[in-house]
Amino acid sequence: MSVIEKAAAWVQQDPDESTRSELRSLIEKGDLGELEDRFSGLLQFGTAGLRGELGAGPNRMNRLVVGYAALAIADYLKSNHSEYLDPDGNLSVVIGYDGRENSDVFAKDTAEILAGNGVKAYLFDLKVPTPVAAFTGRRLGASATIVVTASHNPPRDNGYKVYLGGRFGGSQLVSPQDKEIAALIARNYATLKFGEIKKSTDFITLTDTDVDNYIQRAASLIDRKNSNREHLKITHTSLHGVGWAIVKELFGQTGFAISPVLSQMNPDALFPTVSFPNPEEPGAMDLSYEAADERASDLVLANDPDADRLAVAIPTSSGWQMLTGDEVGLILANYCSSKTSGGAIANSIVSADLSKLASHYGMQYQQTLTGFKWISKVPNLIFGYEEALGYCVDPSMTPDKDGITAALLIAEIAANLKAEGKSLGDHLLELFAMFGETSTGQVSIRVKDLSVISKIMNSVRENPPVEFEGALEKVDLLESPNMVTDAVVIQNPTVRLIFRPSGTEPKLKCYLQYRGNRDGLERLRVFANAYLNSVL
Repeated sequence: MSVIEKAAAWVQQDPDESTRSELRSLIEKGDLGELEDRFSGLLQFGTAGLRGELGAGPNRMNRLVVGYAALAIADYLKSNHSEYLDPDGNLSVVIGYDGRENSDVFAKDTAEILAGNGVKAYLFDLKVPTPVAAFTGRRLGASATIVVTASHNPPRDNGYKVYLGGRFGGSQLVSPQDKEIAALIARNYATLKFGEIKKSTDFITLTDTDVDNYIQRAASLIDRKNSNREHLKITHTSLHGVGWAIVKELFGQTGFAISPVLSQMNPDALFPTVSFPNPEEPGAMDLSYEAADERASDLVLANDPDADRLAVAIPTSSGWQMLTGDEVGLILANYCSSKTSGGAIANSIVSADLSKLASHYGMQYQQTLTGFKWISKVPNLIFGYEEALGYCVDPSMTPDKDGITAALLIAEIAANLKAEGKSLGDHLLELFAMFGETSTGQVSIRVKDLSVISKIMNSVRENPPVEFEGALEKVDLLESPNMVTDAVVIQNPTVRLIFRPSGTEPKLKCYLQYRGNRDGLERLRVFANAYLNSVL
């Protein structure tokens, strides 16, 4: 079948007039290059679920691709029935969605397909942050949780994040389950037309009451009364995402003085004030800093669009400084460890070493592969984080990164410090003195052609850098006996550079770790940039 014939067949079964029209236009123009790209294969389903650009065709995010994925998840749960039963003895799935284009449509299609294929479906009737959905899945003991979100990806993207219950406890999907679901998606796509998939409107609606369950749990993580909170001025941005409504209610109930960046507080699928809706991207925090200056704020808190990540910025003599993920991770690890006895703290291999802190508090410490799908599965976890602004402060109820509860704890710490005449910056210096300072950063390359990433990774493996403040050793994690992943570590006693492709974006990332202050980190950044430029 030619690509034109494939496209025409897709038009015949596509339930969405927008994507039908889009495809008809490409057929009429004879745009074979674009059609070949869209029909080059099914959008890949993996441990990150689905994530890709909106549009018509099997290699895009659309109602057909989502429908085949929903049916595959129903098929997978039924094939493994006894392993995933919820507390009521049913197979059930919680479905949440954010404010991106078509998120609500994809979520409703998912609920109808699950309900039509023998799985009890719980669908939120409002936009919710990813951690609210993950919490609800855990609270209900659901067989799975699905969140329709592309997190901090570019505006034209959308995605489909999957969590599994049973022995996985409501945490993110991992291998080999992702491969089993991917095979079912491919089978369904090859054998069924979208209109042949059974559907039912007999699903259960989740409401504000279910959101309030999350808010009450989050509020319970700190003391209900603390007069220090009202004296801390906080500026918050949700970067056009879905976090502000929850943050406003939670922080209001617990007595904090918090104000939003007005132009960014409501969900907007166009993300009009930012190039990329990611706090780590240049310029994304500019409006927050302007608002914080106008209000003389003590603290800036920023969530990404689905509110599972948190950025923290503090005022300094030279302007606002965004703390690194490792600095916020150190602060939260110290706080959570001081509030408990025993248990484990964990972070990813691209994050700073917390072994000294863990030893100080008598905690277990474990580094994992990158991603909360691994961090959340560490036994007896009381706190986990990754340097990419992800923090899990309530793993027993939200087994994933949660930018809202992390923001609440950071605000609590900052309020108590202010009452003592100190700042988060002062606190960091105290923690560095106790546990040592590791300055961390990142160099990343965003690409349109994914083959560029493979080229760079091949160069790192074949011609790695050999000297920086001492000889460098290469460790290829594809050859690791314990943690196999597509990453290369270049290190000596002073520095670590970790090269890896991003799992969610078209990026090559080089993580920088320097055991010492930021001056050394800047030297390492210059070195890493020069090396990457030499192999591009």
